[in-house]
Amino acid sequence: MTEVLSKPAAASPDAAAADDAAATADAAAREHAAWRSARERDLRTPHGWLTPAALLWPTATPARLPGLPGEWWVEDRALYTRPASGDTATLVGEHVEPDGPTSVVVGEGRSRILGTFLPQGRAAGVEHEVAVEVVLRTGRYAVRPRDPEAATRAGFDGVPAFDHDPAWVLDVPVRWYDEPDAVTVGAAQPRLVHHVEVFGEVDVAHAGTVTTLALTGSATEPTLLFTDESDEVAPWRVLHVRVPALVPGTTADAADGPAPGTLRLDLNRALNLPYAFTRFGTCPAPLAGNHLPFAVTAGEKAPR
Repeated sequence: MTEVLSKPAAASPDAAAADDAAATADAAAREHAAWRSARERDLRTPHGWLTPAALLWPTATPARLPGLPGEWWVEDRALYTRPASGDTATLVGEHVEPDGPTSVVVGEGRSRILGTFLPQGRAAGVEHEVAVEVVLRTGRYAVRPRDPEAATRAGFDGVPAFDHDPAWVLDVPVRWYDEPDAVTVGAAQPRLVHHVEVFGEVDVAHAGTVTTLALTGSATEPTLLFTDESDEVAPWRVLHVRVPALVPGTTADAADGPAPGTLRLDLNRALNLPYAFTRFGTCPAPLAGNHLPFAVTAGEKAPR
């Protein structure tokens, strides 16, 4: 007798679609996990955002600043430093004059690392050197030492975050401005402000309501600073929005991105700003009205 082999039943279209959706979700979750690992590696770097140990404000009179070598002062819209008698450490760097004075100028809202020094009693190596960051905020110079041995870095065990949820990946309408609007916002430190530009706005629909949020940063690298109703998150967070670079001759849909006239907001990637990790951040606050009137249970939670 000849044995007849039956063919396996073909999967139904609904089952195949479900399998494809599951595979897509798994791939997105793996990609998100890799992105989160990279984010935490970046935070752990020796002079990353876990290491600011103070925010010091020099005056017009040359004087020492707590924990730093040399004397520091402000003159003619520049910050100056020079070695001082009794120094037990030496500030070194490409632009540091060994015998002083060294001058440094940064733009409003900007910062730069001037140099590093090795505190007395520490072993040599970048893991022990303190980096000296110079910032200009609201017309005033400040010095922010970044210490790899800061308690915030030594005790860091990761950033708590919500589980990846594809429901928080939103394609939203965007309106780009012909010319950016210059606005002034608050900051994480009292008596400071930031001057930012608004390049456009997006409409976020949720539970029958639509909220319009302003985009700052730049037209090519927009950022969304926002607050929401979750009680598990920092007072405000930031989302860096990717503007897809399309292959010539294709549409946004063909490039597996949002449709024309929209931006994709992956709120799973909502981040804490530096101010959430230490008391010495000077981060800009969101524009008034950049508030989502519901809990965004996605992205990073408030640090422990």
